[in-house]
Amino acid sequence: MNTVEIKPGIYWVGVNDHQTDYFEGLWPIIEEGVSYNAYLIKDEKNVIIDLAKELSTEELFKQIQKKIHLPDLDYLIINHVEPDHSGAIPALLRVAPNVTLVGTQKTQNMLKCFYGIENRFQVVGDGDELPLGKHTLKFVSTPNVHWPETMMTYETSEQILFTCDAFGSYGALQGGIFDDEVLNKSFYIQEAQRYYSNIVSLFKKAVINAIKKLDQVPVKIIAPSHGLVWRKNPEEIIHLYKQWSEYCLSKSVRQTGITMLVGSMYGNTMNFAESVAQGVADEGVSLKIFDVLKTHTSYILSEVMAQEGIMIGAPTYEGILYPPMAHVLDELVHKRFSAERTVARFGSYGWNGGGIRRLDAITASLRWEIFDTLEFCGGASADEMGKARAFGAAYARLIKEKTRN
Repeated sequence: MNTVEIKPGIYWVGVNDHQTDYFEGLWPIIEEGVSYNAYLIKDEKNVIIDLAKELSTEELFKQIQKKIHLPDLDYLIINHVEPDHSGAIPALLRVAPNVTLVGTQKTQNMLKCFYGIENRFQVVGDGDELPLGKHTLKFVSTPNVHWPETMMTYETSEQILFTCDAFGSYGALQGGIFDDEVLNKSFYIQEAQRYYSNIVSLFKKAVINAIKKLDQVPVKIIAPSHGLVWRKNPEEIIHLYKQWSEYCLSKSVRQTGITMLVGSMYGNTMNFAESVAQGVADEGVSLKIFDVLKTHTSYILSEVMAQEGIMIGAPTYEGILYPPMAHVLDELVHKRFSAERTVARFGSYGWNGGGIRRLDAITASLRWEIFDTLEFCGGASADEMGKARAFGAAYARLIKEKTRN
């Protein structure tokens, strides 16, 4: 993509990544891709805000050099040290001999750990300013959004907030970079929700604290390091991030829907799940079913975060919980999706129901209340299938009641 002028003298000089299959080595972006949004401010002092991962260095430098000669770069603002933003730093130091690196004290410490960089660094704190000429940058400390060293950078004259991982999303940019020029904005919102659940949700309290801190800051443009630049309605992505954080903390009503997680060895639990789903449909509640063996946890987390209802259908395997289901639930434990949930459980067993003991331990650690549990031996009988439908309907009624305003 070509560089894009955001405001006079301020440019998007980012790159798309279609080569990486798993973001952070974990989360699939095989189809979606991702952007690394770097920003250039041309002034009496030339500044780059954030970079890209090492594999994108050559393309990134070509972008920057469309607007300035790299040796003329005065400052690199490092909002976050994670290598998808900082991987190009060692190469930049070789071609921009006069550049000063700017970030928090923790950023300086991390640069030594990651790249052995110990000098050419200017430490800034919360509220510090860096005059460039016509433009002035102000730094906002936002620890743990996403790492402890994280900060945001605010350009005061145009009121642009460069937010790094906050308010970002998966999804390579497809021609346009702004929220008001893309025709598929819903795709980026969906990918922002998935990105939040995968990358940011563990730090939900820090996100809310950062949003509160920025309440009195006039922001006309949100410029994250991944995904769309929000210039028409920056409040939209701020509101969504706040809403998703509150979903995880149970401080707002989630959507009236159910996420059903199902695993099945020989089809018995899956067949039972279909009858449960009929009961949910009888009550007119939306339902999304994920086969935990076939669906990456990345996509499951996004739905579990947003929907009020969770149903877990898994068989007992060799006296334990079906391992692919245990993996998904362990991820929920790690992300601390522990906000006042009432869940329903069902599954098949061969000679005993040992899988339920593991489920009990997981749901207890998440502080989830159990609506009910249905277990059956082998394949479900016609009578048990009837109970499955009633089970689904009863749980759906509960979800409607919990989300009724």
